[in-house]
Amino acid sequence: MHLHPQFLAAAKACLPVLPGVLAFGAICGVAMVAAGMPYSLAMLMSILVYAGNAQLAALQLLTSDSPLAIAILAALVINLRFFIYSLSMAPHLAAAGPRWRPLLSYLLTDNGYAMSLRGYERPLQAADKVWYYLGCSAAIWITWQIGTLTGVLVGARIPADWHLEFSIVLTFLAIVAPTIRDRAVAAAACAAGITAVLAWPLPLRLGLLLAVAAGIGAGMLVENMREK
Repeated sequence: MHLHPQFLAAAKACLPVLPGVLAFGAICGVAMVAAGMPYSLAMLMSILVYAGNAQLAALQLLTSDSPLAIAILAALVINLRFFIYSLSMAPHLAAAGPRWRPLLSYLLTDNGYAMSLRGYERPLQAADKVWYYLGCSAAIWITWQIGTLTGVLVGARIPADWHLEFSIVLTFLAIVAPTIRDRAVAAAACAAGITAVLAWPLPLRLGLLLAVAAGIGAGMLVENMREK
């Protein structure tokens, strides 16, 4: 079986972020088992939901005796950013056709989105873009599931003072930093970062949506000022 060259190129390009994905998956696995979730259910949630931040937020709410509806709403709010990602990726993946949309949507992640856009900075044919996206997504999905399974099996045996959760921050910094190449993007990153920190105490992780709005607004403002 011969894989498409762009599929392999994408998987190779994702290698630097995979350790962070692995650690994040392990954190989710440990958290689910520590909350009393059976191993099989934890892995089923990882495969079906496949959204680390939403999984952790929903799990935190459920373990604090919050209503199921609130946990589901929080997960949906956190995942609203994927609506923006989808709008951005749609033109690049149009060649895949409607039959592939459910799979492409399921595989969409923060890391996969960022790494795919970085790959699209060079000229690629429409079909090659689809294969590149699939290469990024497959590498991240497999790594995530391995990480989650590792965390599930290890359970709560990992010492808390290891602070593996910090790897999440490092992963996103490694992805975002190379993309900051002009004032508009820098303004968007700064505004989103500051807003996320200040709005962290808000319930239902609404600070994330505010950070997205602040980032988009700041970027558009700087871009408009530059055009004038």
